[in-house]
Amino acid sequence: MPRIDPLLTALLSNRADSLRLSDGEIAQLTKGGTQHPLTRQPLGDGQLLTLLREMAPADVATALGGVEPVEFVYANSDGRFLARVARQNGTLRATLSPEPSLGNGAHKDSQGLNGQAVVAASVSPPAPPPSRVISEVAPVPVDPAMRVEIDGLLQQLVAEDGSDLHLRVGEPPMLRVHGELKRIDGRPPLTNEMVDGMLAAIMPERNRTEYREKNDTDFAYEIDGLARFRANAFREHHGGGGVLRAIPNKVATVDEMGITPEVQKLCFLTKGLVLVTGPTGSGKSTTLGALIDLINRSRNDHVITIEDPIEFVHHNKKCVITQRQVGLHTGSFKSALRAALREDPDIILVGELRDLETISIAIETAETGHLVFGTLHTTTAVGTIDRVIDQFPPDRQAQIRVMLADSLKGVISQTLCKKIGGGRIAAREILLTIQAVSNLIREGKAFQIPSVMQTSLKLGMIQLGDVLIDLVDQGLVSPQEAYVKSTDKSAFMNMLKTRGHELTPGAS
Repeated sequence: MPRIDPLLTALLSNRADSLRLSDGEIAQLTKGGTQHPLTRQPLGDGQLLTLLREMAPADVATALGGVEPVEFVYANSDGRFLARVARQNGTLRATLSPEPSLGNGAHKDSQGLNGQAVVAASVSPPAPPPSRVISEVAPVPVDPAMRVEIDGLLQQLVAEDGSDLHLRVGEPPMLRVHGELKRIDGRPPLTNEMVDGMLAAIMPERNRTEYREKNDTDFAYEIDGLARFRANAFREHHGGGGVLRAIPNKVATVDEMGITPEVQKLCFLTKGLVLVTGPTGSGKSTTLGALIDLINRSRNDHVITIEDPIEFVHHNKKCVITQRQVGLHTGSFKSALRAALREDPDIILVGELRDLETISIAIETAETGHLVFGTLHTTTAVGTIDRVIDQFPPDRQAQIRVMLADSLKGVISQTLCKKIGGGRIAAREILLTIQAVSNLIREGKAFQIPSVMQTSLKLGMIQLGDVLIDLVDQGLVSPQEAYVKSTDKSAFMNMLKTRGHELTPGAS
């Protein structure tokens, strides 16, 4: 949401005539010819320009910092607003007012200014409306040719074994292949019309509306027989942009993924919480997809997945699988998770544990006879436990430690490393909850868990550093790449030296 929106809401709720903004001054509302302060802090240098560029159409945004007056229309969920921008005596000033067709008092909860003290006008009114065509964020027509264009780019992405397609104004299309971004040779820089046209051609109608109103949106797109793609469309400084991530049509199996038998056993639990963690782009969704596929082939249960958006599509085998997409089939992760408890589930996958309430419901669900899988953006098993507990206020943390000690069954923290010779390979740290681990969680001594992991290798536990050094020893990953991916740099450096591996200068 553009940061100007709360100020525009205040404009309507106070039945004011206009909102006036100037660099170095507080925001003010104008009503009946007098001005009223709206904010306490003045706008910092350049802050107004940033606010305006967030809300202006792409063809206008580039002109906002110039000397010529600019006028455009901005629309959000509250209505439509006319923005007049001008630079006076070197200071950027803007006036925003409801479009005349809306009139004042369009906000149903308006309460007036409640007798605020009148503040003398300290900002000169902007210049008269310029003779410039008013622009607005309008719907982008769907052009079949643009769909053919983006389908071709996505086909090239899959053919080159790439993970992401990047679309940016002023740049040719770019592919991320084996972790590296590269521009497609021979392709001219994209214009804003081309980017918006390609995205509009594959975007569901609901997302087109969201994109116009909020300037970003998530959705999924599928090319039959090729792959599904998780897409994000957004607006940035130069105009429209988009990133599409390839999701194979075929779900990888646990054997193809190299998932250990000890981790596979987690799929046969009747209750508990299993977390798959790692940074963005580390393959969490692929690992979870393989685990759900194993369940689908081995158990006779009801599996509910809650995702944003749906990535891997699972067809019923032995299980019945219900897949719900946040924003399309449900309002949020937490509301879908609450509803899932009334849908006779055996296993629930939560695509992302985003907030305290979702985490709390997930832990309670795992305690009450369900197997719950979830993801977090943490890099180590111990860091995952700390992150979950730290989400809660101090007065609840002791209770959560007890609940987590009883419900947590395993943490798989993974990262992707570049392989020597091309491709990528997953390095997975594995924590399995045994009695000693549960006791440490319950007692608030998670920092001692690595010692338990070190002495429990036969049970299938392993720390990230040990996985990385094994990959280096096997010649699959370079010492430099492993060092970059390690979390304890000094300890890993000692491991490399002990094994006779050397880092090239600048690897740190």
